[in-house]
Amino acid sequence: QLQASGGGLVQPGGSLRLSCAVSGFTSDYYTIGWFRQAPGKEREGVACIQNSGSVTYYADSVQGRFTVSRDNAKNTVYLQMNSLKPEDTAVYYCAADRRPKRYSNYDDPSLYHYWGQGTLVTVSS
Repeated sequence: QLQASGGGLVQPGGSLRLSCAVSGFTSDYYTIGWFRQAPGKEREGVACIQNSGSVTYYADSVQGRFTVSRDNAKNTVYLQMNSLKPEDTAVYYCAADRRPKRYSNYDDPSLYHYWGQGTLVTVSS
């Protein structure tokens, strides 16, 4: 199971850290992806971290503002979000898959086998 948490209301320019707690399997064998879905929009891939932890991918819209990391000892993956913008408002989901991803496909939701429930991030003044 995957459990995403850490969402909330934040002002533009603020920061949040989302957590994805993994249970039932060892997260370090899995690639973890972060996705988001805003009302009326399709689910969008935001970031990905390979099971090695050394390879990460980011959407252009968050590059330089978001950082994905993992703590395998805690079976948890994090998404640090800085300089948040109103357009970052969405429900954020984490997903896991045993297969490594490439930059060309890390943001394809159909390639992830396990999904957690979402956590809502609202960026507003």
